[in-house]
Amino acid sequence: MGNSFRVDRVGMEIKREVNEILQKKVRDPRVQNVTITDVQMLGDLSAAKVFYTIHSTLASDNQKAQTGLEKATGTIKRELGKNLTMYKIPDLIFIKDESIEYGNKIDEMLRNLERKD
Repeated sequence: MGNSFRVDRVGMEIKREVNEILQKKVRDPRVQNVTITDVQMLGDLSAAKVFYTIHSTLASDNQKAQTGLEKATGTIKRELGKNLTMYKIPDLIFIKDESIEYGNKIDEMLRNLERKD
């Protein structure tokens, strides 16, 4: 049970650090509008699912951001290694966070429903 607290804490720290690294260290224009929304760690801390959003609705921008994040993974892991006191930096798996778009879609549907009444 105590291990889940550590897993959550490491996930929060990685989220904070990756956001900062993307802003300050990664110069790739493809990832400039990327925001890390969540990090889910495996129980053994060997891998982290890093969820992100991008401030664009274009499919091409989404693909460019994914490619940019994958290219920057080495830099991000190296910077995490400098900033975190962990034996092994987890593998990073970047996944687009669809929850915000989904929430916006539901909000729009509710607004349309209210207008019809």
